[in-house]
Amino acid sequence: MRPTTTPVRNDTASATDRRMHQRVKVNLLGRCMLEDRREFACQIVDMSPGGAAVMIPAVARLGERVVAYIDHIGRIEGRIVRLIEGGFAMSLAMSTRKRDKLANQLTWLANRHILNLPEDRRHDRFSPRNPFSKLVLADGAEIKCRIIDVSPSGAAVHIDRRLEIGTPVILGVMRGRVVRNFDEGVAIEFSVVHEIETLRNFFS
Repeated sequence: MRPTTTPVRNDTASATDRRMHQRVKVNLLGRCMLEDRREFACQIVDMSPGGAAVMIPAVARLGERVVAYIDHIGRIEGRIVRLIEGGFAMSLAMSTRKRDKLANQLTWLANRHILNLPEDRRHDRFSPRNPFSKLVLADGAEIKCRIIDVSPSGAAVHIDRRLEIGTPVILGVMRGRVVRNFDEGVAIEFSVVHEIETLRNFFS
């Protein structure tokens, strides 16, 4: 009698298998470590329980192992299966239990409309008493800025240059990304929603 085997899902799954998972457009920030142990700020632009598209300010290799820590998601790992402009697509290696948990997290993110928070005017905005701060880019470069206003989900800052939409930044210690350019500067979406009192204390 031939033994029966149970198929094992892994990071070399076929393209057809990967597409069985519904992809969700996201804008999640985090940190990504490549196989040579170089570490970079990164942004996930779409994700499913089987894979993710990652924007990163570095050149990666097909087949390279990747470990990342992503806001709202946590630790993920897998291998690069395709290079794309500005980053790569990676498959995810995880247990069935963790894959089911990720599917629930992605559903929650979509339903909570986390990606649209910077345009959510329900969040109170205020101008800090000390408006002067700095933006830190993924490569460590620093840009002096003046905070115009800030809310639990984002901030508007005055800078003397334009940044590409989606650029990962750190304002003080608040991680986020650029979501809009305007005449005086840029609008930033924080990677998580902060308590208003925490922000008032930090930007006092």
